[in-house]
Amino acid sequence: MKPIIHAVAGTMAMLIIAAFWASTVISELFLDYSDVVSVKRAIAYGLILLVPFMAITGGSGFSLGRSRKGAIVQQKKRRMAIIGSNGLLVMIPAALFLNDKAAAGEFDASFYAVQVLELIVGAAQLVLMGTNFRDGLKLAGKLRLQAS
Repeated sequence: MKPIIHAVAGTMAMLIIAAFWASTVISELFLDYSDVVSVKRAIAYGLILLVPFMAITGGSGFSLGRSRKGAIVQQKKRRMAIIGSNGLLVMIPAALFLNDKAAAGEFDASFYAVQVLELIVGAAQLVLMGTNFRDGLKLAGKLRLQAS
């Protein structure tokens, strides 16, 4: 049951982050300020879903990895530490900051600087999570291990 919970939580977290990232890019490039405000508000409220999925993914992954050894498990653990740190130290504060600035109509240099940072770190999160997803499939025997 733990592997299923881990896979579902990780997939949901990835999908939520991808939705946040895509909605930000679309609203900034193609929509008006009121839409950006709505997207920033939705992302801030969406953290209520994302944070538990990330916690479940990390906790279940830690539990699953406790009994496993090997390079792939160690790499997944290292990436998860980076993913968690990025989330707590960059992504959550950035989402809340951007929501506050957008709600106040303050689309200034600090808003766009944090927006760029959030998009870069968000893309990195997706790459790291995607790599962990791939390695999880390898560990589950659903992907073949390739010789390096």
